[in-house]
Amino acid sequence: MKRNLLAIAIPALLAAAGANASIEVWNKDGNKVDFYGRVKAANNITDRGQAGEGDDTSARLGMSGQTQITDWLSGYGRWEYEAKAGKDSSNEVRYAFAGLNFGDLGSFDYGRNDGVLKAITAYTDVLPQFGGDAANNTWNVLSARTKAVATYRNNNLFGLYDDISFALQYADNGDNSLSLDSIKAIPILDEDDDVVGYEKGNNSREAYGANLEWRLFDTGLTAGAGYAQSTVKDSRHSTWATGVKYDNYNLYLGANYFQSKLKNGYINRHGEDADIKIKGFELVAQYGIELEVGRLTPSLAYVNHKIRSGYVSEASHKLYNRDSSSPMAKYVSVGATYDLNKNFSAIVEYKFNLLDHKDFGAEMNTVKNRSGKKVNNPGTKDVLGVGLIYQF
Repeated sequence: MKRNLLAIAIPALLAAAGANASIEVWNKDGNKVDFYGRVKAANNITDRGQAGEGDDTSARLGMSGQTQITDWLSGYGRWEYEAKAGKDSSNEVRYAFAGLNFGDLGSFDYGRNDGVLKAITAYTDVLPQFGGDAANNTWNVLSARTKAVATYRNNNLFGLYDDISFALQYADNGDNSLSLDSIKAIPILDEDDDVVGYEKGNNSREAYGANLEWRLFDTGLTAGAGYAQSTVKDSRHSTWATGVKYDNYNLYLGANYFQSKLKNGYINRHGEDADIKIKGFELVAQYGIELEVGRLTPSLAYVNHKIRSGYVSEASHKLYNRDSSSPMAKYVSVGATYDLNKNFSAIVEYKFNLLDHKDFGAEMNTVKNRSGKKVNNPGTKDVLGVGLIYQF
């Protein structure tokens, strides 16, 4: 039973930290504590008017621990903090949760943790510098790190089948998506003071979700799917995602597809309530090459997300309604990670931006327009990311 308990608990604690990047500082009498950290010195070279341009240096420090209570019960916890030292100097507690592991009966924890859909969207969140467009945003429900989530996980189908895992999650007013409700959302008024829509306030929402993953025997292939939604009926925000990944023989392939719907998200050109709809897919291919010193992993990816909404393009004054769509993210990524050893890496990635200046994504990516230039033009520029990473 102890072997099963450890096999379930440790991956839940260290999956995001990296299996080869931690230091055990205490292991005695059934109590174990590990520390891990990362320093990334990176820079994104592109138009100065584009979001994310410039210094992207950051440092992370985390701790995970577990204590054996009985032969079949253990307690665990994890904390991780990130300080950004570049152009964005904000700080964040990335993880802070504690829970109990019941062996084959699964585990339960509460706190700040990954949304339940991130297990699926993370299949393509593996690029050297960029990526994570489906995993870390407010357009999808329970797909990013979020506060106040209660999560039940079972990684071996109650001990019956090691290759099937699932998770159930409830966010107690903790989801950070664009979920809206009539109480906490901020109404948007027209000239006659009539409500024509809502925008997100400072409060987050209640939500719930689930995922299911199947590791296909010993082939290296994993398929997964998940669904999440907010609890408010009139402005319900829902997301479903599915994905597949292959990780074997130094080859990694990942793909995912998702759809989100925000009910009654805007008023269309006919004066009717309409749903905002987002859908997208991501594809990633990587291959690890062992060198005399270290390991080189070239990476190739394609990302395409679209939105159907009441977006009015500042560039063309075109209204996008439910029958038309505008790209949110669209690019090809070519890059590589060079792991000199398990603790030090160099990264380079070039993003071929395929957005047009009339697209929704170009406006999102533009923080400053230049006079005499096309509107939202900075949001259409390519980006080169380079960096060095030390981790333990």
